[in-house]
Amino acid sequence: MLPRGLLKEHAYFFSLLLRAVDIAIVMLALWGMHGVWFGQFFILSSRYLAAMAMAGVVALFVLPFFDLYASNRALGLWRYGFRLTEAVCAVFIVLAGIAFLSKTGEQYSRTWFVLSAATALGGLILFRCGMMLLLRLMRARGWNERGVIIIGAGDVANRLHDMLQQKVWIGFRIHHIFTEQPASSAPGASPLPVDLGAWLDAHAGQVDEIWLALATYDEAQVRTLLHQLRHHTVAVRLALDIFNPGIFRPSLTEMGGFPMLNLNATPMFGVNRLIKAIEDRVLASVILLCISPLMLCIAIGVKLASPGPIFFRQVRHGWDGRKIEIWKFRSMYQHVEQAGQITQAVADDHRVTPFGRWLRKTSLDELPQFINVLQGRMSIVGPRPHALAHNELYKESINAYMQRHKVKPGITGWAQVNGWRGETDTLEKMQKRIEYDLYYIEHWSLMFDLKIILLTLLHGFINKNAY
Repeated sequence: MLPRGLLKEHAYFFSLLLRAVDIAIVMLALWGMHGVWFGQFFILSSRYLAAMAMAGVVALFVLPFFDLYASNRALGLWRYGFRLTEAVCAVFIVLAGIAFLSKTGEQYSRTWFVLSAATALGGLILFRCGMMLLLRLMRARGWNERGVIIIGAGDVANRLHDMLQQKVWIGFRIHHIFTEQPASSAPGASPLPVDLGAWLDAHAGQVDEIWLALATYDEAQVRTLLHQLRHHTVAVRLALDIFNPGIFRPSLTEMGGFPMLNLNATPMFGVNRLIKAIEDRVLASVILLCISPLMLCIAIGVKLASPGPIFFRQVRHGWDGRKIEIWKFRSMYQHVEQAGQITQAVADDHRVTPFGRWLRKTSLDELPQFINVLQGRMSIVGPRPHALAHNELYKESINAYMQRHKVKPGITGWAQVNGWRGETDTLEKMQKRIEYDLYYIEHWSLMFDLKIILLTLLHGFINKNAY
């Protein structure tokens, strides 16, 4: 039987081994497909050997960005597979970018490159998911598990207890539940020992973590417990019952040397704001340079389709709720809305020109917003800006609706690549869009932005819900 905690004791070694295997799979995929496609397994030209070496270096630096070497105990198998797919796509996109910038792409077979990417993805999924299933089997049998003490009572402790009972594969086993409330509803709870440190001494090696699930935060109680545990190396975690749709994922920050828990703050603060600004300006400049001929052709098409201006301009809410003007290629015949009323486009809308209907279906009407990105009004990735009238309508109906304005609005977003774009003719549709917008804000990172851009390139342009 595998000793309890063996993998944890050698976590650093296993992490290095895992990285080496991942890199080897990527490089072997390139080598193997060279043999399959060219019929030469052991005779490789210098440029293909260089490509294999470059793939190894890129994999070394890119794969860690997708949290492939962090604990995945609570991660679902499908989500894990999707994360692996993203990571492999990123590696080969970076390789393609290097070949493009170095003007060496024509020296390599495109078929070999695509087959290598597919093989690397298949190899990583088979290896990683097989390893994940093996670890889950081991944990379900009581191997490689971590003992947990829950201290607390009430709803928070009960939910933690139920979660650990239902998800035995994540590898945490409840060793004991302590509470200061004798009438606690938590199954198997017993009174908290006077000296928790002494209790741990009597149960040495059986407890790895202590989870504080206090109904109300008592600083004096927490300090007392930490003092009792000062000679022990067990991990101590505080479970806070503060999660609801109106509160973002909590994080710690420091203000003038004073630690603070962020409950509802923008992620665009400090270095994050600089990273986002550089990302937007650089990508928007490159994209505008590439699509300028297309934009010229669309502008001519708009003028030929119906009389009126090329651009449709509308005031919407931007970052922190400030009003901004956004641009689109005009897709409708000129018309006048009633004051304070914004009518969403619907299927077979008579206001949309035939050329404009094609623009809206392909999202090409939104290309001028890359100019808005350069102006600093928008981002490439972020919640889509809604009409002012819609904000007034929904902000009272949907909890935390206006929290989507804690970042700049975007040309594409997490909601859009997940299918929540186009007409929102019901409250439920708008609620789903807001859920995805808030998830994006909570989990923002540069890699998350690049992931959304990649998904937009793959399947985010044409959408049946765009009228």
